Amino acid sequence: MELWPGAWTVLLLLFLLLLFLLPTVWFCSPSAKYFFKMAFYNGWILFLAVLAIPVCAVRGRNVENMKILRLMLLHIKYLYGIRVEVRGAHHFPPSQPYVVVSNHQSSLDLLGMMEVLPGRCVPIAKRELLWAGSAGLACWLAGVIFIDRKRTGDAISVMSEVAQTLLTQDVRVWVFPEGTRNHNGSMLPFKRGAFHLAVQAQVPIVPIVMSSYQDFYCKKERRFTSGRCQVRVLPPVPTEGLTPDDVPELADRVRHSMLTVFREISTDGQGGGDYLKKPVGVAEARL
Repeated sequence: MELWPGAWTVLLLLFLLLLFLLPTVWFCSPSAKYFFKMAFYNGWILFLAVLAIPVCAVRGRNVENMKILRLMLLHIKYLYGIRVEVRGAHHFPPSQPYVVVSNHQSSLDLLGMMEVLPGRCVPIAKRELLWAGSAGLACWLAGVIFIDRKRTGDAISVMSEVAQTLLTQDVRVWVFPEGTRNHNGSMLPFKRGAFHLAVQAQVPIVPIVMSSYQDFYCKKERRFTSGRCQVRVLPPVPTEGLTPDDVPELADRVRHSMLTVFREISTDGQGGGDYLKKPVGVAEARL
């Protein structure tokens, strides 16, 4: 079907109007800029996952495929003008399995994670991610461990299998013990699954703290600019000789040390605010 001449004029006018409106909205509406940046962030990750899938499929489901995903995602921080500084990377145990626990603020945690992710380390993620299109398939091929947090029995069973995998396949796992994203500039109480896992496998816990994003990102305010994020790797916490009865105290102790460091690095040129001045609470959590 051919368009009559007037239709081409209308299309051209609409195109020119769009070219005019986009820069106007971009510079005049921070909210529009926020939504555009987040949409591009998620869309770009899905696109990169499409590129990664055939490369990862050569090995099949293999933890070594995480290196491919990491390599493909490292550049994203440059697109958004986010400077990621890593300190304490020497604290990673050189040649043994361990459990990484990290605070969880938003999907931007992926940038800090890829910056510091050790070899043969895979995240434990909620099962819903498995159905996130190309990203879910790429994560599955990279060995990401999926659990259904709504079904405690299944989660415990998966954790028991992971404990065996840690020891037999020399794998490290990355867990967000808060269980969900926290946009409030602090840390939610820790769930204890990661700590039960470490105690069951008798492997150390390596806490990792990412500074507050409030300086450059705030979901509530629809604000997303450039900025700096510090990632601090803390000394490993041993679990040899501990039993399940020691898990509550272990989880509270690790959370306390992480929250202390979070406050320190989030007020060290990172923005900070009154929300960081609240007293450190004792976490009461479960799997």
